[in-house]
Amino acid sequence: MTDDSTIIPLRQPGVTSDPLTEIAREGARRMLAAALKAEADCFVEMFAHERLPDGRQRLVRHGAGPERVIQTGIGPISVQRQKVRDRAADAPASAKIRFSSNILPKWARRSRSLDVLLPVLYLRGVSMGDLQEALTALLGPEAANLSPGVIARLTRTWQEDYERWRWRDLSTRRYVYIWADGVYLQARMEPEAECILVIIGATPEGKKELLGFQVGSRESAQNWRELLVDLKTRGLTIPPELAIGDGALGFWKAMDEIYPATRHQRCWFHKISNVMGKFPKSMQPTVKADLQEIHHAETKDKARASITLFEEKYGIKYAPAVACLVKDAEALLAFYDFPAEQWDHLRTSNPIESVFATVRHRTVRMKGALSQNTAKIMVFMLIQAASKTWRKLNGANQLPRLIEGVKFIDGVATSDAKENRAA
Repeated sequence: MTDDSTIIPLRQPGVTSDPLTEIAREGARRMLAAALKAEADCFVEMFAHERLPDGRQRLVRHGAGPERVIQTGIGPISVQRQKVRDRAADAPASAKIRFSSNILPKWARRSRSLDVLLPVLYLRGVSMGDLQEALTALLGPEAANLSPGVIARLTRTWQEDYERWRWRDLSTRRYVYIWADGVYLQARMEPEAECILVIIGATPEGKKELLGFQVGSRESAQNWRELLVDLKTRGLTIPPELAIGDGALGFWKAMDEIYPATRHQRCWFHKISNVMGKFPKSMQPTVKADLQEIHHAETKDKARASITLFEEKYGIKYAPAVACLVKDAEALLAFYDFPAEQWDHLRTSNPIESVFATVRHRTVRMKGALSQNTAKIMVFMLIQAASKTWRKLNGANQLPRLIEGVKFIDGVATSDAKENRAA
């Protein structure tokens, strides 16, 4: 059909005409093609100093590969892989300079963002039978290489990824801090909600990682002990400096048995909620302000003084609420003995809570439509995906000093504190 034809094509069943999406795809195709060429040019430029005996440049552009279709979040896009040629004919195969695109890996058929979308669609409740329809609505009818069969193979891959992660060696790893929490999910056909025990660790470089998790029946000391023993057996013998968690007694009991040298930090987010729950609703805003004044105090001494004031203010009429706060006072204030830049990270177990908000939402919407195995893989996949966006600990440069044994008083290293007093 020519451009000046007056014939108007009829819309085919199941096909949606969307000029805006087509424009976006064309723009994305051009941008991707330009980026791939620029990447190849940059690679050739890096080796511009490499010359053949006759003076010619050793590395040169060598056209492009055959056109192929990549599935992306806005539908299929046609691309061509750029080629670079090493003209050193006498060089052995091991010495050849080879170009591999970081933007478009050699065998890629889907964008990385789409690889994240697939487990999210499946694990959040889209069944195998409905998956193709959902993908067609999102990506268009050309989404042929994203059939339920492909998803079935992907689920096996996710299971294999989980098993490799589950049995990985930890002998070369060290974690300065760990966050622990237990989250309850109602799985399909299960009489009781399952408790997923999760531990996230912070490396000496300040990076947060999923350290371990286990599906159990409840947050008992035995279940936490099994998880911690598993980590220690696989090589995690150096105890963390600090463990952060809520008031689950089972976790703290297990920690004292497996890593007795690790200090305890109770989660202020949970503690504030527990204390406020023992007051009338009309008083809760005032009580919350008093509690925030404690955990935002500049020094440990000021925080202790605020706890004493809280006890005097509410102790007679609201003794259970005051007892709930006072009994964990030292564990609530442990963060003062660590770098001040990291206090926001250390006062709460929110790194775990924020991840599981998505998991909880999914089980509520699907009325617990999860098998035990699917729930386990879902948690693993979602946390692994979320971990890519976890921000690094503030003041990561202080962690080597902490590992070396430097003491911190009210968030400041003792050597720094002495220098400030001398000045």
